[in-house]
Amino acid sequence: MKYWNQTDDLTFCQCEQGWTGKYCQISYDCECSSNAICFDVLSNNRSICLCPKNQLGTRCLISSTKCKNNINSTCLHGGECIVTEDYNGLNNEFICRCKHGFSGSRCQNIDNKLILSFDQEITLLQSIFIHFIFVDPHSVDRSTTFKTMPIRQDFVTIYWSKDYHMAFIELSNKHYYLGAISIDKHSNGSIVNKTIQSSDRCLNITELFNETFLQWYLIRRMKYYHLPCQNQLLNLSCFHDEVHMCLCYDFYGKRLANCLLFEHNLNYDCAGRSECEHNSQCVQENSTCPQQSMCVCRDCFFGRKCQFRTDQFGLSLDAILGHHIMPLNSFSIQPLIIKISVALTVIYTIIGLINGIFSLITFMNKTVREIGCGLYLLSISITTILITILLPLKFFILLLTHMAIIKNELFVRIQCYTLNFFIRVCLCWEQWLTACVACERVVITIQGVRFSQQKSKKVARKMIFILFSLLFFLFFMMFFLEI
Repeated sequence: MKYWNQTDDLTFCQCEQGWTGKYCQISYDCECSSNAICFDVLSNNRSICLCPKNQLGTRCLISSTKCKNNINSTCLHGGECIVTEDYNGLNNEFICRCKHGFSGSRCQNIDNKLILSFDQEITLLQSIFIHFIFVDPHSVDRSTTFKTMPIRQDFVTIYWSKDYHMAFIELSNKHYYLGAISIDKHSNGSIVNKTIQSSDRCLNITELFNETFLQWYLIRRMKYYHLPCQNQLLNLSCFHDEVHMCLCYDFYGKRLANCLLFEHNLNYDCAGRSECEHNSQCVQENSTCPQQSMCVCRDCFFGRKCQFRTDQFGLSLDAILGHHIMPLNSFSIQPLIIKISVALTVIYTIIGLINGIFSLITFMNKTVREIGCGLYLLSISITTILITILLPLKFFILLLTHMAIIKNELFVRIQCYTLNFFIRVCLCWEQWLTACVACERVVITIQGVRFSQQKSKKVARKMIFILFSLLFFLFFMMFFLEI
């Protein structure tokens, strides 16, 4: 394994269970409980054990009933109780893993809920940032979280355990929208339902003032920040410059600007341990103690790790349907285009198999195979059945993979290469066989009664073998170069 943040590519050995040492050359016997995970061994030959839930001790041999007793009073609102122990191993304790929307040591707090809907005029990308502002008499506290927007969805729900006075929504290219604002703080369990309109956008001062004004010093510019708020044609709710976020508010019948410091270039790069692929940006909601991370994908990439791409695809299933599939959701709530695609695929498969089987039965007849055309058409019938099976298989594997039902990465990679390879070979081989049928008919027309059926059959057998071998080799080399 490679060390993180090492420019000289230093590596270390990550041992399999039962082996230890610098090069994993020393074997040892695991003394942990049978349902525990044995990581390594200490200098005194004691095993390092990872215990399952409700088991304790250095070897995970002690069962705890702490979470089994009084389960309703241990963790509230359906939280999951997990047993822990102190460093001396004497006192059993527990922690609560709360369900989404609840927080606190016993999941006793109901998180604030911010439900945002977006107008159709607003262009949504895959990732949005939500900046929460809490103002007290001495300071302004800002916290940031983020959400991934499913494609074709124009609303999002954010759960927030802290108090806040206002929330700003950041989309691409530093486009901000005012999401929520209140003089009284949004406290435990508050629900805010807001539809974001185009008028809620916080304009940049470059859109409000001329170039001469922008060249002034910041302190001189700020004297005129009340003017955009007083412009009734603009109907502004907020705007920002390079270091401030300003709100427009009513003060004794006048519209004034109230500005606070706002860092626009926060960059949490996941401490250099990004799992994002294709040079996508990894961000975290906190630089010191992050609890979640997200990949901000570049154009033409999508997926949780930005692992899927559309820029090098033609009319492929991944490019056409991949981004429409909603992950971690059942088939019943998938988009209409996916349901229609499944129905059409099933109908195509049934009709294609019936057609292929009837064609196969027809060209299995000896009288039909007395000339080369019969052999070509028999091969085409077999190829048609193979294509009819491979294409729906490819489609359903794609569907199950994007829905996160199939999670084995090795299986996904193997099927991606093998199915694509055989589909290409079969499609191209079928076209060449059809061309051979056309060529033989031309030869029959030219030669007339001089046409030899036996010679035609020999040529057909050789051509079928040569074409398949040549296409198999060529496509294998193409796939090898792509890999």
